[in-house]
Amino acid sequence: MRADASSLTGKHPAHVFRTLSEMLTRWAADGIDTTPFHAGIENVKRRYAKYGLVRTLPFDRVLVGCESSRAGAFGGFHHPDQGYRHLQMVAVITMYGPLERRNPERPALALLDLLRAYAHDCLHYGSRRRYVEVAGMPVRTQYGINYRRTGGQSYSAADRHGTRHTRNIGIVMEGACDKEARAITRQAAERFGVTEPSDVLGTLAFRDVTGALTEADTRRVVELPQSQEQTLYAAALSGYERGVNRRYAQFLEEFAPGEGSACHTRLLAAMISGDVSELGAWLDERHGPGTFTGLFRTPGYFDPGLTA
Repeated sequence: MRADASSLTGKHPAHVFRTLSEMLTRWAADGIDTTPFHAGIENVKRRYAKYGLVRTLPFDRVLVGCESSRAGAFGGFHHPDQGYRHLQMVAVITMYGPLERRNPERPALALLDLLRAYAHDCLHYGSRRRYVEVAGMPVRTQYGINYRRTGGQSYSAADRHGTRHTRNIGIVMEGACDKEARAITRQAAERFGVTEPSDVLGTLAFRDVTGALTEADTRRVVELPQSQEQTLYAAALSGYERGVNRRYAQFLEEFAPGEGSACHTRLLAAMISGDVSELGAWLDERHGPGTFTGLFRTPGYFDPGLTA
């Protein structure tokens, strides 16, 4: 699985994929200043080491798509069917903006989007995983501080559609990854003076990668008659913000009011180590014994007949 990533790139037959190292080298050779990305990576390494992640996702395990043969193709963090895939240990990413090009239409914004995606996927790559063999195949029973029985039963139930809250540990971990990635991207944008574009989609994309989307942004219906893919991209952006980032922010407000940063850092450290004891004790001090289990474990998790 890890020797051949064609099962992942094959989902995007129109796009050409290259490793992150190759893509950055090509862009630099074409005159694009990739310094903001590389500076962001140094920040990634410093920050993540504090959480216990001493080795970040290798650049040769990141595949970036561009030069698409599909008319109107549009890429970026919210492109469908991409992200980190744990069995293959590969991250699939697409260049932000029109994908029929060799180089990004807006290099500065594309580099920020790439930094956000890489920083996000590094945390997926570094999160603790446990596998067992079932019928000759590897089955993941632990990811970070989330669990799954061999029969497929998830530790947490899915959140109700449209809710502003979450009791799903998968959403909490995804939100923690993205909060951290967007903080790193925001610092890079500020350091190198990357400013917000004036067009609708550019504005939303910049605010998205830097964690600055407003409530009005998330409710905004964006119609771009010239491009169905861009319209769909804007909808996916807003949906992710509502379904992941807003719910994670609400979770921190509910269970760590005034201490959101402290809770967030403990969550990330627990995801990397796979040990929930310190985070659990921290929550128990504030909300009583068994808070983590009470928040996230679905009542039917240990029902009989669910193991393979």
